[in-house]
Amino acid sequence: MKDLSSCTVLNNGVKMPWFGLGVYKSEEGAEVENAVNTALKHGYRSIDTAAFYQNEAGVGKAIKESGIPREEIFVTTKVWNDMQGYENTLASFEESRKKLDLEYIDLFLIHWPVKGKFKDTWRALEKLYHEGKVRAIGVCNFKVHHLEDLLSSCEVKPVINQVEYHPRLTQKDVLQFCKENDIQLEAWAPLMRGKILDHPVITELAEKYGKTPAQIVLRWDLEHEVVTIPKSVKEHRIIENADVFDFSLTSEEVEKIDQLNKDERTGPDPDTFSN
Repeated sequence: MKDLSSCTVLNNGVKMPWFGLGVYKSEEGAEVENAVNTALKHGYRSIDTAAFYQNEAGVGKAIKESGIPREEIFVTTKVWNDMQGYENTLASFEESRKKLDLEYIDLFLIHWPVKGKFKDTWRALEKLYHEGKVRAIGVCNFKVHHLEDLLSSCEVKPVINQVEYHPRLTQKDVLQFCKENDIQLEAWAPLMRGKILDHPVITELAEKYGKTPAQIVLRWDLEHEVVTIPKSVKEHRIIENADVFDFSLTSEEVEKIDQLNKDERTGPDPDTFSN
């Protein structure tokens, strides 16, 4: 992991940047367009959106306007809960693709494991993958039992499991299961929406390395080989978040941050969330 162009190789051979821009709650129009343009200008090559974010059109417009060749940008989007099921998912994908104005999507994900539906949704993702409309398919917010259920019947193994992941929610069982099954873990809300940044363990390391608390946490993600996609719409933050490739944490420091875990979520529990 040398810089923003550094990639992990997914289990189907597709390369995905270790670090990208998340656009959750970035408003459609100028705000999301500026955020994506800024990120691309400063070397980001991975952009993560979703149907639920309602900003796919702005993401697509910014990608077009960047002048960067399409094949150099890794674009992720997701199918929302109310569009799960086989036929609905195919329709949702096409709607997302049109809004993004792209011929193909790099990574298409199931946003949440909707009980009784996610297997049919996965069959639709497999169809899109076999047809070459997506380069890779995966899931979000799956616990170990969801993954075991899916793996018991799928034709194509998910390449990614994108979950809430930060020092207060280390999900070691999910991380271990994914590593054992060659599924790349990806972090959303990696900074716990700012709630972890004033912890003494984090601030002391920030002082030691001459980094911000956010940079310490994002580097901790990378030390665990977890893809991370911090969200920001501010240029200085977008630049700052990515400045994590010129230092590394020791194994003892990583463990010290691991010990901050309290199984504390900022978002819903996947077992009870379906809306």
